[in-house]
Amino acid sequence: MQRISVVGTSGSGKTTLAQQISRRLNIPHVELDYLHWEPNWVEVPNEVMRSRVSQALSGNSWVVDGNYSIVRDIVWARADTVIWLDYSWPVVMSRILWRTLSRVVTQQEVCNGNRETWQTTFSRDSVILWALNTYHKKRREYPQLFTKPEYAHLRIVHLRSPSECTKLY
Repeated sequence: MQRISVVGTSGSGKTTLAQQISRRLNIPHVELDYLHWEPNWVEVPNEVMRSRVSQALSGNSWVVDGNYSIVRDIVWARADTVIWLDYSWPVVMSRILWRTLSRVVTQQEVCNGNRETWQTTFSRDSVILWALNTYHKKRREYPQLFTKPEYAHLRIVHLRSPSECTKLY
């Protein structure tokens, strides 16, 4: 494993696991949210995102986290391994709720100066609402994607619980 993509629904722990892998293997960590979001939660155009990802993944080894379909072809074509965090609904929801509330209270930066607020937490742009709306879709989508011929080179590591992460080491 030298070029690793960590995927899973929002709140599953992609960034945390990618950071751990980065430290353990001493390889760069690329967080797609930093390449996608400008200050004030402004999304970059798709062409800019694709260019940034191509440049960030030009090296021989890295671990990247995120689910952006607009760059999946770039990431997975270069990756040798995909780690899919496919956790249960209660695990994901407890994590996303805890993470969001703690970020709002502590005003922790998410990326590029952006922060979650009470207003966004209870809006239609809420990451909690996003997780609710995409959880089942992602669980159906990934197994289908893994069977595509263009991804046959990938080693798929399917983790169904946080305790299974210890298998990686």
